[in-house]
Amino acid sequence: MSATLSASTLLAVPLAPLVGAALAGLFGTKFGGNHIGRKVTHSLTILGVFVAFVISAMTLKSVIVDGARFNQTIYEWMMVGGLKMEVGFLVDGLTAMMMCVVTFVSLMVHIYTIGYMEEDDGYNRFFSYISLFTFSMLMLVMSNNMLQLFFGWEAVGLVSYLLIGFWFNKPTAIFANMKAFLVNRVGDFGFILGIGLIAAYAGTLNYGEAFAKAHTLAGITFPGTEWMLITVICICLFIGAMGKSAQFPLHVWLPDSMEGPTPISALIHAATMVTAGIFMVARMSPLFELSDTALSFILVIGAITALFMGFLGIIQNDIKRVVAYSTLSQLGYMTVALGASAYSVAVFHLMTHAFFKALLFLGAGSVIIGMHHNQDIRWMGGVRKYMPITWITSLLGSLALIGTPLFSGFYSKDSIIEAVHESHLWGAQFAYYAVLAGVFVTAFYSFRMYFLVFHGKERYDQNPDAHHDDHAHDAHGHDDHGHGHDAHKPHESPMVVWLPLVLLAIPSVVIGFMTIDPMLFGSFFKDAIFVDGAKHHAMGELKEAFHGPVAMAIHGLQTAPFWLALAGVALSYYMYMMNPALPAAIKRAFSPIYNLLENKYYLDWINENILARGARLLGTGLWKGGDQALIDGALVNGSWKVVGRVAGVVRWLQSGFIYHYAFAMLLGIFILMTYFVWFKR
Repeated sequence: MSATLSASTLLAVPLAPLVGAALAGLFGTKFGGNHIGRKVTHSLTILGVFVAFVISAMTLKSVIVDGARFNQTIYEWMMVGGLKMEVGFLVDGLTAMMMCVVTFVSLMVHIYTIGYMEEDDGYNRFFSYISLFTFSMLMLVMSNNMLQLFFGWEAVGLVSYLLIGFWFNKPTAIFANMKAFLVNRVGDFGFILGIGLIAAYAGTLNYGEAFAKAHTLAGITFPGTEWMLITVICICLFIGAMGKSAQFPLHVWLPDSMEGPTPISALIHAATMVTAGIFMVARMSPLFELSDTALSFILVIGAITALFMGFLGIIQNDIKRVVAYSTLSQLGYMTVALGASAYSVAVFHLMTHAFFKALLFLGAGSVIIGMHHNQDIRWMGGVRKYMPITWITSLLGSLALIGTPLFSGFYSKDSIIEAVHESHLWGAQFAYYAVLAGVFVTAFYSFRMYFLVFHGKERYDQNPDAHHDDHAHDAHGHDDHGHGHDAHKPHESPMVVWLPLVLLAIPSVVIGFMTIDPMLFGSFFKDAIFVDGAKHHAMGELKEAFHGPVAMAIHGLQTAPFWLALAGVALSYYMYMMNPALPAAIKRAFSPIYNLLENKYYLDWINENILARGARLLGTGLWKGGDQALIDGALVNGSWKVVGRVAGVVRWLQSGFIYHYAFAMLLGIFILMTYFVWFKR
């Protein structure tokens, strides 16, 4: 590929998955008459994503080797005044990296789904949905304007709604997808306000044109307040990121979204959709760099999410929910990096996290298959000897997650901790101690899950509820994926399931070592991310301290994060392998704290009983008091009643008899004469 990227080639990247989704959805489902079978359906969708991945990889190579860039309008939709509505692509280092991450993880999930969903009645529909999601995410990351960004933003939200509620016969799945949809609407309201302010004051939706006017925007005060306009814009944009990237307090939808099939947990809630907010803030770095207030807000929100969502992971017993709360915590780490103006570090952690978290989600799904749909880690144990491939890949993913030196997560997570340590923004000190404590918490809950699942005594026969039903078997009548194994013993998943685990484990180990230098300290993001080094010097400090990935790993063995992670692993081993009675004793001793965590800080209760009920009361008051009483009762009905009464009086005066009118005339003359005689003398 030449240094000049081809528009038609780039167009094939999002369109290939879209074509696969359309063919599977139209001809592989009841809607289209089931004209193609399962094999053709998954072949078409996998081919579409594979084509997108190959072109994305070629594009990344061209960007790195040849310095190729692309920023053009593909299709102009319309002009509204001076505001141009268009579809366009912007390809630089940030976009090319995101394209590869999205397409590679999506390809792994597509392959994995062949085995995981093999007996599901909605097999073809599922493939159509995940390919449509891939198209939506690619349109988001490849956009060169905010209109297309918002289209991709809403499209991934819509498809995630369909995927979370994929098993529509499960009430919990329907509740979860509605919850995700509504919570994201709260964030999206802020997001579209931010875009609207940019359109109103900059007069454009194009990234480049808006960024060129950033300093002009920074000199404007928001009307009617003393707030700077740029601060309002950035906070509104970040509220959108809070919803999509599940930041406190708009995080409540993500754990419940585990009601969907496991492959979408890996695709949506680890590697792609939830990182859209991180990508958006990094892309908007020329705006965010001009508001320290917005950056401090981001820093504090990210720190709260990183630490307090990690605490919730400690008490989870559902294997997927443990990984879900881990995702929340790691998204908090990325957000903290954004607040410290270490945008490239945030995106670097986005990339490394995408691989090892997708690996952990898919590994959890493999365990669920092998455990005959049991998802409760309390009734597992000793799985290692039955599922060796799932075991070793899950171990590698867990080591990457806790930041073990030389693993990918070490390079990105340690860089975040150092970046926030070097930041002098308000809230940076709180954020530093939060992410530092989060290292211990992450290691503890990650290896609590690991030890309970893969080591220790086998507890399969102690399970009081044999069907935790990740596959909604009551609705679909499936059992054990039809693999024909002993119903009481775990079994290794088929190759189509474990192969993606192996392929994801490789970058989970090596990608950080290979890419930290060019991504953080090289020119990889030179055109994509802007940092004001004079004001925010965290990246400069990191660069001075960096002496190569090997030296960083050796030094990492001497730092607090490594020892905190080691302490978390050791404590989890002691509590769950050597002294299993201790967790129950701690639970009894600290029952108020446990209840607080069990109820997820009562945020769901607050949302349902205060915010939602308050909204219902307000709505009822507006309906009955405003609509019925004021508008219908006073204005609409009141106006015709007044007219009717006036008409009744006038009708009585207009009798039609001449002597009545003569009497009225004489009376009038009498009144006028009296007035002039007595008052005008």
